[in-house]
Amino acid sequence: MSAQPADHVPVPPPAPGAPAELRALLRADRRADTWVPAFERDWGKALEDARDSFRLTPLHEVVRTWQLRVAAAPAVDAFMDSGRDDSGFVDRDDVVGARG
Repeated sequence: MSAQPADHVPVPPPAPGAPAELRALLRADRRADTWVPAFERDWGKALEDARDSFRLTPLHEVVRTWQLRVAAAPAVDAFMDSGRDDSGFVDRDDVVGARG
């Protein structure tokens, strides 16, 4: 019997070619100048962490995070292009204080 909660479903690892496919998507995106170096930095750090821990989890997390960023980009673009005024929102740090 498993000690994990019943609602816990393990997330399968990304496909072996996912990092290369993701890198190609990032290079083709209009944000490539900022996204590619950021992905490379995150990937390099995850490689170091994976070597130190002998686990692939850091690499999987980087791929999943960047896949989510790429997937969310059209919605963010649509919001930014809509001209909606989001200046009425309060910065979280103003409410709960800056993180230390």
